[in-house]
Amino acid sequence: MAAAAAGCGGSSGDKPAADNGQEAAPKLTNLTYWVQAVSQVTATMKSYNEIEAYKELERVTGVKVDFQHPPQGQQATEQFNLMMTSDKLPDVIEYSWTGYPGGPEKAIKDGKIVKLNDLIDKYAPNFKKVLADHPDWKKEMMTDEGSIYGLPFIRSHEQLKVFLGPTIRKDWLDKLGLQLPTTIDEWYAVLKAFKERDPNGNGKPDEIPLYLAKGDVDTSTAFLGAFGINAGFYQEGGKVKYGPTDPKFKEFLTLMNKWYKEGLLDKDFATTDAKMLEAKITGGQIGSAVLYTGSGIGKYATLMKDKDKNFRLVAAPYPVLNKGDKQIWGYKDFSVAPTSAAISTSNKNPIETIKWLDYGYSEQGTLLFNFGKEGVSYTMQNGKPTFKPEVMNDPTGLPLIQSMSKHNRATFSGPFMLDIRFDEQYTNSPDQLESKKIWAAPTLEKKMPRTTPTKEESSRYASIMADINTYKDEMYLKFIMGAEPLDNFDKYVKTIQGMGLDEALKIQQSALERYAKR
Repeated sequence: MAAAAAGCGGSSGDKPAADNGQEAAPKLTNLTYWVQAVSQVTATMKSYNEIEAYKELERVTGVKVDFQHPPQGQQATEQFNLMMTSDKLPDVIEYSWTGYPGGPEKAIKDGKIVKLNDLIDKYAPNFKKVLADHPDWKKEMMTDEGSIYGLPFIRSHEQLKVFLGPTIRKDWLDKLGLQLPTTIDEWYAVLKAFKERDPNGNGKPDEIPLYLAKGDVDTSTAFLGAFGINAGFYQEGGKVKYGPTDPKFKEFLTLMNKWYKEGLLDKDFATTDAKMLEAKITGGQIGSAVLYTGSGIGKYATLMKDKDKNFRLVAAPYPVLNKGDKQIWGYKDFSVAPTSAAISTSNKNPIETIKWLDYGYSEQGTLLFNFGKEGVSYTMQNGKPTFKPEVMNDPTGLPLIQSMSKHNRATFSGPFMLDIRFDEQYTNSPDQLESKKIWAAPTLEKKMPRTTPTKEESSRYASIMADINTYKDEMYLKFIMGAEPLDNFDKYVKTIQGMGLDEALKIQQSALERYAKR
């Protein structure tokens, strides 16, 4: 899911940390770093210590790090919670601190992690410059009280915040003489043609024009965004609103109900899992779906290469209601990821640690984290870091994501800025690169920033929204599948309001106003 950018040049080479405008850190023999390991690393390695970039980082900075990896999934959260009750913490903890009870400011007040503002000001020149150059990023990574609590993964290019959106079978469009749809009406015409004109050519009416799961609507606002709202909270002119109770949500549900009745929407959209979806796509049934750049467009191009030479899945623009309307809603991630590397209060060497973390935001560190060690995994060609052929096509047959992860950290997030030059090589097919441009078009001007509720607000909000979301999700399916008449939409709205929606809106409004004052 990593996607970001940082314009930079130069090479890590043999330069010490002092070349970044900072003093070389003293040798540390026991700097511990707690972070959940990702699958592309654990597939070939036991620890991040084995990644070439970290071996080189130790040599360059003189800092030795012992990575501690919790189990995958829910066990990692459980281990984190247990760890937080201890008086002895790892020196660095990489975690999504907005998930800490009461948020990151509470973690500071609880004496678990260090407020980093002064350390950054005095000892992290590279990160300090990033903050000075990008006050909007700084706003994203601080608490309402102004505390910076960790050094995060930063996405600095619009296209690299984007990796998910509507896709469509271009070969089907070409076969039927159709253009890429851009409006809801054009989509309807295309889906009808997919349903009725046998684009897969097997003589059977087995085409599924559109697969659109509820999660696709929630995450990417696909099709719903054409109505100017999203599937949750959003803001308009500084006022927080809630999409699922807006009259426009009824218009969207009416559209989906119509498409479901006409067989344009997968009749099993509520129960199809990832494995079943893959079988339907590779079986030549799905005409369009919301998919990722890599694990969607890229993956199926590879899977279908020998099976169907005509197969071509491409990105489609997020549809609008009327030709020429501005695209407002789509999927676009925040510039700053929620996970960041925090320094714990157990750390006896916070100055050396912040210097070590700061290296990741230097020109040399950016190259190291994105491309690995020069001469080993990449070379400079015409001033551009270029992966070596044996990395791009691993001789042992490793997938690209695993091959790269032996050398760098750019296939997953961490405390550094990802370089767009990495992404241009990682998502290297023309259709994948084009998807980024197409899906980056929506402005997302109504999107809520990543606000932070207070501890009291958080508890109450979670309680209210747990009930609302359960009911909303249940009714969503009933409305679309016809189990609940759309005439009951007003009743549905009143039920949600009775569950405490106004209070949830006030909590979100207060959080938005605090964010605006950061």
